[in-house]
Amino acid sequence: MKDGHYELDDELENDADTESEGEVVFERLNFTVDKGQEPIRIDKFLQARIENATRNKIQQGIDNEMVLVNNKPVKSNYKIRPQDHIIVFSNKDPENQEILPENIPLPIVYEDEDVLIIDKKPGMVVHPGCGNYTGTLVNGLAYYLGEDKTSPIPMNARFGLVHRIDKNTSGLLVVAKNEKAMSDLAKQFADHTVQRRYIALVWGDFEEDEGTVVAHVGRHQRFRKIMDAYPEGDFGKEAITHYRVLERFNYVTMIECRLETGRTHQIRVHMQHIGHSLFNDDTYGGNRILKGTIFNKYKQFVDNCFEIMPRHALHARTLGFVHPRTKQFVHFESAVPDDFTQVVERWRRYIAARPLDTNG
Repeated sequence: MKDGHYELDDELENDADTESEGEVVFERLNFTVDKGQEPIRIDKFLQARIENATRNKIQQGIDNEMVLVNNKPVKSNYKIRPQDHIIVFSNKDPENQEILPENIPLPIVYEDEDVLIIDKKPGMVVHPGCGNYTGTLVNGLAYYLGEDKTSPIPMNARFGLVHRIDKNTSGLLVVAKNEKAMSDLAKQFADHTVQRRYIALVWGDFEEDEGTVVAHVGRHQRFRKIMDAYPEGDFGKEAITHYRVLERFNYVTMIECRLETGRTHQIRVHMQHIGHSLFNDDTYGGNRILKGTIFNKYKQFVDNCFEIMPRHALHARTLGFVHPRTKQFVHFESAVPDDFTQVVERWRRYIAARPLDTNG
């Protein structure tokens, strides 16, 4: 680009079944001003370089400290200088749709004047998308936080959603209740300082007790609705997942995953990449027997587990961040859901009884 470089902080997918483990719903745009650039107002500079941006929208972003110059907020009348480094945090989702407020019970576990902490149940879509324009968490937030409970609201109202998790992933989400909180949290997610830990049940055993997966995550080259890992970094965006073994069941393993980045389907893609697809993940090959015996009794046992938990085994258990107002670190934890705990307990019993089970 003539006036510098431009970078998106994450991948975007609007289909309801392809959201993300902790995906940040803001993109981060980076610009470095050319050496020969004449001094002009920053709002005018950005309007000319960001597609579909209006002067008013840019000025609102500047007022809410969503625009940083050399890592500091500025005023709309700031005149850019050569070699200035500009960061713009911008809503990634399209604005040509509307959100219908719906009186949906929200599993709120904490609320103050700045943030909501939601403990999402499996099966709930976070954000409206293809095939799921109602009944989502955002529809419920539009009702809960909005003043008008009946009229559709433009998609860009956002209601403070700064990250999201898959429809069939359970666990914790933070929602900002005002622009200042949204700005602060968006920066924390973009800087990878938010602490997120997930519990997953995956196929196979691990040689080591802990490890790290480093592989870019991006759209699959043939099947665009799913993601793929690119260890050489030729495609996609940098993605880093740290994992630690919690309990071994010989054929499956319960692990804790710590996200350093937040890419679409990151944990699911990274686990498939290293040969440990999530248990019952129908998108990434975990919904069939990948490890174990050939005996019918074992197949029936696994099928029963799939029936108890008809989703991929992933739960966003902990969430920690610096509170946007108090500047104190806050930490939240969610209990593992019943379907997950039932399946884990079944595996415990199966492995304990296996030496006496001559039929596998």
